[in-house]
Amino acid sequence: MIIIQPSINPILISLGFLDIRWYSLAYIFAFVFGSILIKKLNKKSFNLLSNSQIDKFFIWAVIGVIIGGRMGYVLFYQFKLLFLEPLYIFEIWKGGMSFHGGLIGMIFSIYLFAKKNNLNFFYLSDLVSVVAPIGLFLGRISNFINTELYGRVTDFPFAFIYPLIDNNPRHPSQLYEAFFEGIFLFIILFVYFIKNSKKYSVGIISAHFLILYSIFRFLIEFLREPDLHLGLFLNYFSMGQILCIPILFAGILILFRR
Repeated sequence: MIIIQPSINPILISLGFLDIRWYSLAYIFAFVFGSILIKKLNKKSFNLLSNSQIDKFFIWAVIGVIIGGRMGYVLFYQFKLLFLEPLYIFEIWKGGMSFHGGLIGMIFSIYLFAKKNNLNFFYLSDLVSVVAPIGLFLGRISNFINTELYGRVTDFPFAFIYPLIDNNPRHPSQLYEAFFEGIFLFIILFVYFIKNSKKYSVGIISAHFLILYSIFRFLIEFLREPDLHLGLFLNYFSMGQILCIPILFAGILILFRR
């Protein structure tokens, strides 16, 4: 079954001086829903955080994700522009965010906030790990709407045609990632947390998030069209796959040490 990608305007509302985009709303909804869910999970678990602390943390989280995501995108995917157009790193409105950069930014935010408030780093990172797939799901759906990060040409029976790209049937890699890195990963971590909310070792959920995300992303990248300006390393691996390797090993290390 070959499906034509629906024509959805990436801009939900244009106010003339301001465009409200689906991609921006994905970040907003992810942080709002994430904050609400973390408050519920915290109360169901060891209840080490107050609602006020969680609200304050999400300000740190937003800053960490935006700065980390943007810097990661420029450093990992547009490194040449850092020298040709140094101000490009601040031009967020032109698009371009990296999950791996956002992850690093989030880790720094968790570390600094936990240290400042005398909290257990891994307890907070576990809570964030459970809700992170919500943002991943919404982000990938936004990528689909924006016709970016689309898949490779395929003869697989189920495929999408992206009219803005060409008329070739392609893997809807954004939807694959939305399901595996978003819905499926959320179900796994959420069910584990609920069943073990009072007795699990802190850090285990964070480890599983890093491991499972890396595996899902690494495998789906084989179906995704490589970045045109980067191509494939060793004619086989994408930048996204290479960045997943240290994340995977970090997750395994945390799992064994916890």
